[in-house]
Amino acid sequence: MGYQSLIYTLSITISVTFITYNLLISSNAPLRTEFPTHHLHVDPIIQMPLDHRRRSSKEDRKERRLFHTAVTAMDSVYSTWQTRVMYYWFKRFKDMPGSEMGGFTRILHSGKPDRHMAEIPTFVAKPLPAGMDRGFIVLNRPYAFVQWLEKADIPEDYIFMAEPDHIIVKPIPNLSKDGLAAAFPFFYIDPKRFETILRKFFPVERGPITDIDPIGNSPVIIEKDKLKKIAPTWMNVSLEMKKDPEADKAFGWVLEMYGYAIASALHNTGNILYMDFMIQPPWDLEVGKKFIIHYTYGCDYDMKGRGTPGKIGEWRFDKRSYTVKPPPRNLTLPPPGVPESVVCSYNSNYTGMLGYGYED
Repeated sequence: MGYQSLIYTLSITISVTFITYNLLISSNAPLRTEFPTHHLHVDPIIQMPLDHRRRSSKEDRKERRLFHTAVTAMDSVYSTWQTRVMYYWFKRFKDMPGSEMGGFTRILHSGKPDRHMAEIPTFVAKPLPAGMDRGFIVLNRPYAFVQWLEKADIPEDYIFMAEPDHIIVKPIPNLSKDGLAAAFPFFYIDPKRFETILRKFFPVERGPITDIDPIGNSPVIIEKDKLKKIAPTWMNVSLEMKKDPEADKAFGWVLEMYGYAIASALHNTGNILYMDFMIQPPWDLEVGKKFIIHYTYGCDYDMKGRGTPGKIGEWRFDKRSYTVKPPPRNLTLPPPGVPESVVCSYNSNYTGMLGYGYED
């Protein structure tokens, strides 16, 4: 069994290297979307709400450019409570005026169903073979998207890639237009700064380094057919970057985001850099016209509402405080003076958990 497992892992690794080489060196290289799911014989579990099928008719799509919301997640407590809150707010805004939100899928890349399958429409994807992620679990995200895009019946023509720690705060229209995807620009994605390293994966002959947009895969609204082409490249480039010591050290926890940005550029996918897509408290203070709150950062304040960045505050809300259990019923309310964005993030999480029901 050990010998067979070794041969199996080696065959997958060789396949990744070969595919990536062709994608990066030749502009005419064919996409190998069958890798690696055909090797793993995936039997996904897919649940689509009936009303989603009805709303995705051809007639409806002509009038409204519906997009399908996809969220990759693990089956951990930490990932699950965030996903449930996210799905709660998706349902609240899905059918409101101005929305072009179609169906929803949680892409569960733990490889097995969990007890929330009946609550959240879910596709079960296989994780990468043992050791291939090199301890960086986020690399399962592009692999999961490859599987989902191959196996699932997705009636909408567009995909919205979201994350568990996204809270929808108003109905989202299809922000993409004229063949361009809509993406949020991140200040910490800076291709110019890392041109020497990125040229290993985006050769000079493919274009200027400025063709790589300062984005990750999420939040992004993109045509489904374009994402089907990008996803295998995103997966393979990310895996190759993780194997490269220089790239791994330079990009750290945002490596997979750079992987998507490179893949998007390799496929000449233009992106509308849409600043009003989302806010990130506590740095962004007001919700304003934004559609999403991304509560990825810890929010720390004293009891007078003054921020204490870099220091645990007398009042704080940080998703990382709840890795073992969801936030409790008796969360302390934000003190007066805390910015609107932080208060809205806190209230939305609390309301969302009340909506789906607390668990002991």
